[in-house]
This record gives sequence, structure tokens and C-alpha cells, in this order.
Amino acid sequence: MEKETFQIMKRPIERGPIKVRTNFFEVTKLPKTKITHYDVKISPEVPRRLNREVFNRFSEENQEALGGVKPVFNGRADMFTHKQLPFESKSFEVKIEQVNALVTKKRLPEIFKIAIRKIGVIDIEDLFQFLHGKGNLTNNCQMAIYAVNIIISQEISANHPTLLYNFYTPQGATSLHEGIEAWQGDHQSAHPTRGKMMINIDLHAAAFYEGGPLIQMVAKILGLRSPNNLRRRLSDMEHQKVEKRIKNLRISDNHRPENKQKFMIEKLTQNSASDIMLEVIGNKIDLKTYFQNIYNIRLLYPFLPCVVVRKNIYLPIEVCDVIPEQRYWRKLDCNQTNKMTKFARQNPTIRANRIQTGLNILNYRDNRYLKQFGMEVSSDMTVVNARILPTPTIQYHQSSRKSHVRPNGGLWNLRDKKVINGAILSSWSILAFLSYKDLPDQAIKLFIRELITTCQDTGMNISERDPPICHANPIGNTGESLKKAWLKAREKAWGVKPQLILCILPNTGSNLYAEIKRVSDTIIGVATQCVQSTHTKKPVKQYCVNICLKMNVKLGGENSFLIPEHIQFLADEPTILMGADINYPSSGYNESPYYAALCGSVNVKASHYAASISVQPIFSEIIVDLANMVKELLKTFYQTCGLKPKKILFYRNDVSKIQFKYVLERELTAIKEACQSLEADYKPTITFVVVQKRHRTRFFPIERKNADRSGNCLPGTVVEMDITHPFEFDFYLLSHAGLQGTSRPTYYQVLYDENGFDANKLQTLSYNLCHIYARCTRAVSLVPPVYYAHLAGKRARLYSFHYTDTESSEGGKNVAVAVREELRKVMYFI
Repeated sequence: MEKETFQIMKRPIERGPIKVRTNFFEVTKLPKTKITHYDVKISPEVPRRLNREVFNRFSEENQEALGGVKPVFNGRADMFTHKQLPFESKSFEVKIEQVNALVTKKRLPEIFKIAIRKIGVIDIEDLFQFLHGKGNLTNNCQMAIYAVNIIISQEISANHPTLLYNFYTPQGATSLHEGIEAWQGDHQSAHPTRGKMMINIDLHAAAFYEGGPLIQMVAKILGLRSPNNLRRRLSDMEHQKVEKRIKNLRISDNHRPENKQKFMIEKLTQNSASDIMLEVIGNKIDLKTYFQNIYNIRLLYPFLPCVVVRKNIYLPIEVCDVIPEQRYWRKLDCNQTNKMTKFARQNPTIRANRIQTGLNILNYRDNRYLKQFGMEVSSDMTVVNARILPTPTIQYHQSSRKSHVRPNGGLWNLRDKKVINGAILSSWSILAFLSYKDLPDQAIKLFIRELITTCQDTGMNISERDPPICHANPIGNTGESLKKAWLKAREKAWGVKPQLILCILPNTGSNLYAEIKRVSDTIIGVATQCVQSTHTKKPVKQYCVNICLKMNVKLGGENSFLIPEHIQFLADEPTILMGADINYPSSGYNESPYYAALCGSVNVKASHYAASISVQPIFSEIIVDLANMVKELLKTFYQTCGLKPKKILFYRNDVSKIQFKYVLERELTAIKEACQSLEADYKPTITFVVVQKRHRTRFFPIERKNADRSGNCLPGTVVEMDITHPFEFDFYLLSHAGLQGTSRPTYYQVLYDENGFDANKLQTLSYNLCHIYARCTRAVSLVPPVYYAHLAGKRARLYSFHYTDTESSEGGKNVAVAVREELRKVMYFI
């Protein structure tokens, strides 16, 4: 097949009858002169934070050599100036005292060498042309945008802890317990938009170690009220917990106030301060006595271990202080995560006010670097044009008292409604991972009775109303327990193959859940529905409704669909919707495999989906096995409804902007190859749309009538002007009702379109589809194909607890995840 080249789509006609505020601030003045780009090499090599300190010292001490220029620096290798320096290349030396514990374990000289070399000149005219749609995004243009980001970050990075485009302040910090606290941060980044450069400013929270005495932190790590409760040696488990938490922590000593030094903790000693022996002038004394004799300090905690800061250098914990402003990089536990989420979540009014506070800290008006480059930034949030899309009508079964519903504010319920296609459940069992004492059979039967009644009321047909109940040990052999429950169900149903095992879990722990899904999906081939035991003791109708919706689609049923006029694009000709996602491992699990998931509709009304999953090479943004995955779903569509799709609407989740063209070329080619491998002349029309949630754009309603109860913009709010790409086909769509905090709109960009979409048609279709997500009765924030692909990828990740093909996990071979054939055509991943 001859390789095609694809161009990213231009924007169709737009409209915008209402106004909303957004967290973008206009750059009212851009540099008028050319920006000079220099390469900076600092040796020895050190982390970015120390690099900045070295560079700032260099800049202050060498103003004459720099011709009075205050350069800006990215902390690594790039430096920009508003005019050319008096030299093309030059080397300097900078002395930094007490460098050895600022951010590194290595012994470093106090003299640093800085080599500066001119790379080139950035012409800002290219950026002006691009912003006004008269030029492309050239390398020169990209460098201009990058330089703007460094210019606005220079001053703040010198005064606050920073990470990329985020900076943090301890003001208003809240404890996350165990010596960790949440700090409020702000994000700032430059964005090219319609005729203007904008600065996007948003809130960003992060975890930091609490500063102060190390002994206090140790007490907090162990859950003690104060160091006074530390009156004994640490147990082995406590020793491990403390050592793990404080390893690599930067500290300063406090036993010599006139000559404090900074260090980095390597580990804890096994022995206490009383047991560690030192040789002093030919005599051996313990560390406790040494501090008494040399520093006149009587240790209060001589029974505690010491910290090792260098080879054979030990410091008692009580003479150490934690240096402030240190990021906590380890994974937060469940409690801490909940506290962090609560801390970071702000309703729209508070968020907007705090963004304004962040702007005051950034202080663009008096920023010397901005003034030097001739830049000015507005202090007012940008007001943009928006519009609110009409709410679609959702259809339920004709026998329902209310077969049609028009959501109010993105919400509705199942009262007086029946699912469009209720599944039949005739063979199933209950598996409780609790003892009879903790959850008696009678309590389970009461819950099952309520669940069955709810399912019947919503249109499912459950012929087996007294399923067998089994109990299992949550830390026992989960596979054997599931097989036993499967056999019990088959026995009760006179040999009929079981369709479902309902599992009651004792808690929200992930390991048991992961093992249940691995065994049921890849070994037994039966759908499972997990519920928490707390919900079974006092069954709530709404909870049972949510369980019913999941069970129905797992068994092949369909919950609802949109009336034809709201999905006209699908109704005109057979059309398959596809959503693709790559599921990356969580931080700290970089060796586990990556998974690609593709979900596709299998009927003409897009009310039911199937999934295809494959293992990905690590760090790849391209779905390597996409052709086979697309082919599998096209076959499933044909087998299900007897029609070949004439149109493909492909939503691709979470691609970075710099990868757009590369992903488009590779993946669009794979889709076309998949079609032609089925039939040489099979060429359905394709629309390729990238979907992004990882961005920092927020909208704030101006008028109360355009806000929902949470204070967020109404569902259906779409922005296609002002802050979007200078000329490409993109838009922001807020499709869901606000729950807590400030809603995040979803960003859509059309990379390729053979289906002739105008902006209104694609926006309306995408918004309407958000109302038929199978798991709930509310509009969701993402189009269902992408949401389902995300869920399918997350499910595949659970299988990797037992993944052994290391060649695949390291990106060598591509291996399909072995979901059982019985489940592949139903929505087992819901």
C-alpha cells in the first residue's frame, strides 16, 4: 500500500452566543526584537534545582561580562537573551559554598564551570504569522513559544520550588499526616491561540515533606503524638518504615549553630547512638558520650538509630532538621490520597479567586525579565465566546411508563423506565469473601432479593431467584473459590453454563479485586460483578440500580440509546464508533507492561461495545497492533448486525500535541490497512479525532443562568473560538454536570475527516453520545468509546499481577491479552 501523507484539518465555520471566563491571560505585548538562543553546559552535572542556583549566582556576578543582560534559563541547557551577548562563546567559574547537600548525594567541588555557546536567533515574526493563520508551526515558531515559557518562569523559579511549569508555596498548606503536607501550587504555560499568545494559569497541588526537627517527623511517621512518646527502641518493622520514608531526605545538623552543614540521608544505622562506637584519639567511646564530651549535648533519645549521611558519618536523629521545600515523590496511601484530593478540589468561585492570587504571586506587571524582553501580560481572565448545545432525548424500552427522557442538567434516573434490551439471567451464584459470622447468608439473601427486584423493575429477566451462596477466604486461593462458585451455579441450573458470579468483597483493597478479574476474564470465562459488603448490609435502591446497569451489559443486554435524530450521523449509514487508549503503568511500576485498548460499537445505535486489547512496547505513543485490533472489531460489528460499516468515527485518547502528526500518519494508515485486508476495495470514510483530558483549561460562568447547581458551566457548554488553535479544527466541550470542584472540559481536535463534519455536527454528536454511557444515568465527560477503552485498558492492567512475559513488557514482542472468547463480545470491562 502506497504511503499517504496526511494534513491536520482546518477549522470549519463557528458560532458563539454566550460568554464565559477562562483561566487564560492575554500576552498584550510580545517581544518585538529577535531572541538569542544559547546552549549552557554546567559541570559537574547536577540536578535542575542546583543548576538554577549555580546559574543565578553566575548571572549576578558577571553582569559586566554579559553586557548588563539578565538571561533566562530553563535549568538544563537552554538560555535566552533579549539581545546578543558581547561574545559568541565563553566559559566562567562560579563558587557555591556548602553545595554538597543541597540536592545531591555525591561529593562535589565548590567551583562549577559554565560554558556558554550561541546556538541561533529566534525571529518572533514567524510566531506572529502563525498566530494569525498565515504560517505553519515551524521549528523557529516552537522555539519562540518555548522561550516565552522560560521568560515567564525565570523569576518565580528563583523564589519558589518549581517543577517544569508548576511552582509551589507553603501558604495554606495542610497536613497529610506522617510528616507529609499538601502545598498549593500554580501552573503557568504559554499557549498560541487565535491571533494572540495566552498564558494559562491554574491551580496545582503537590505533596511536600514537613520542615523542622527530624525527630518530630519520625514520631509522625510512627503515628505518635510527639517525640515524647519515643521512649523505646524501634521494632524491625518500625525501623524499615522510618528508613524507607526518610531515605534521600535532605537535612541540616543543628548541634553547631555557628557552622551548620547540609546532608542527604543514605540510610538508618542498625545500632542505636548508645551502641555505635567511635575512635577518638586512640580511645573508643560511644556516640552518645561523644556528643556529651565534644558538644556538651545530652542525647534524649540515645536508644534510637542514627542517620548515615556519608560513609562512617553518623548523626543522631535529634540533632537533625529537615530542610524545607522538599517534594515528596513516593506514592501516597489511600488516606493521604483522599486528603490530597479534598485539598486540591475547589469550587469554581474559589478556584477563580485562587488563580487570581497566583497571578499576584507571579507579578507579571513588575517582572524584570518580562520588562527586559518587552513583554506584558493582562491581569484579567479572558472572556471567551461559548454556546450551549441542546440536550438530547434518551430512549428506553417502549413498555416503560416513561420511554423517553430529556435530562435536566445532565442528570436523570431510571424510575418508571426499563432498559432497551434486558438480559436473561438463569444461571449464577454468589461468592462472599467473608465468613458466615461477618456476613450471614440471611443478610446476603435480603440484598439479593432487593437486587433482583430492582433488576426485574428495570427490564432484566432473572429466572434464578435463589442463586447458591458460597463463602471464601479473601487471602485464600481466589481461583479455586471462583471455580467452586461456578460449579455450584451450574449444578443449581441443571448443567446450564453459568453466566455471572456476584462477588461480595470485604473492603476496597485492590489485590483481591484484581485476582477475581484475572481469573474470571482469562481462565474461567465468566462475567463477575463485585460489590462491597458495606452496601449489602443495608441495600439502597440507587446502588442496586447501578449494579443492575452493569450486570445487564455484561450479560449482552443494552441499557438505552439516543433517538435517531440525535445520532443522525450513525442513522444515515452503518457506522462504527471506535475509541482507543494506551494504559500506562502507575508511577513506581515502570517495568510492568503497557496496554493498548480499542473499543468499538457493535450495533448501528452504538448502545453496545466490544473490546480488543494488546500489549504495547513501553514508551510508545503509537498503538503497534492497531491494524489487527481494528480488523477484529470490524468483524464483530459485521457478525453482530450483518452490516459492513460504511463510516468510521475514531476517537483517540491522550496524544501529546507534538505527536499529533506522527500518530495520525501511523494509526490512520493502520486503520486503512485493516479495512483493505478484509476486502481489497473496502474503504469506509474515516474521521480521526484526538481527545484530551490532561490539560489545565477551565471555564467559569459569568451569568447565573449559564451555571449549574455546583457553580460550573452547564453541560453542553462548548468553546470553539478565542483560546483554540489559530486555525486547526478543535474545540473544548463540557459535557457533564459538576459534582465537586471545578469541572474540566474535554478537548477535541480533528486530525482527519473524510465524513464532511462541520463543527456543530461533530460537537453535537460527541455531546449526545456522552448521554449513553452504560454505567450510570448521567452525562459523562468523555465520549463512551474512549471511556470504555480506558476501562478495558485498566482491566488488562489487573492481569499483569501475574504477567510473566518479560520480553513483551520490555517492548520486544507484541502479545494479545488472553480474554476468554465467551467474554469478548460483551462489555465485561464495565
